[in-house]
Amino acid sequence: MTDADTYDCETCGASVAVADARRSEPFGDLDPDTWQTLNCPHCGDRLATVFVGDE
Repeated sequence: MTDADTYDCETCGASVAVADARRSEPFGDLDPDTWQTLNCPHCGDRLATVFVGDE
């Protein structure tokens, strides 16, 4: 796994693999079919909003 496949949660300090993150719809006007928000499975904080349009 590369560093690009993990995110560090600023709230609880966990290192979370993309595959383990909970996914939710993005905030704002972003298309949920193209963008998703990754959330920490430990505390629920937002880790990143990622482009998934090619999936």
